[in-house]
Amino acid sequence: MKKIKPIRSAKLAVSPGPLSTIYSFDEKCNKMGTIEIIDFSDDLKEYFKKLNIEWLEKYFAVLQSDEFILTNPVESIIEKGGYINFAKVDNEIVGTFAMIKIDEYTYEIAKMAVTEKYQNLGIGKKLMEYVIKKAKDMRIDRVILYSNTDLKIAVSMYSKFGFQVIPKTDFHNERANIKMEMILK
Repeated sequence: MKKIKPIRSAKLAVSPGPLSTIYSFDEKCNKMGTIEIIDFSDDLKEYFKKLNIEWLEKYFAVLQSDEFILTNPVESIIEKGGYINFAKVDNEIVGTFAMIKIDEYTYEIAKMAVTEKYQNLGIGKKLMEYVIKKAKDMRIDRVILYSNTDLKIAVSMYSKFGFQVIPKTDFHNERANIKMEMILK
């Protein structure tokens, strides 16, 4: 596991705005110098789609519902009270995730992807740390996510962060065979 040292902590607020966290990777990780978690902006919209399509095509298939969300992230996520963030390494966007608002107290972590070239370097972990801190700072009670047990590394990471498996009683996510939650309050 690569050691990642925070350079500057994010000051998160309940309302969206320019937030970022910068991390420095140790010398063993010569693929990159720093990672910055940045907010969605219109000029980054295509990265959200590109990163997720790359990931979906590698592990599953792109569904019609994916295509709509990835093509219309402002309408399908942000305008409904959600958030999208990106991992940026040396001016290159290499990862992303969304927080989809379910209700006043619950958000779903979705559409998390890291481009293949930067996988297994701790970027997914940093994205997860960021989303959990953001959720806590927003005073959200509960965060949920859907996954597939074939994604053993991802499911293991979620468990290490404290997510617990709960019954999957809804079927809006066809790929998912597991639902997990983290209670924050």
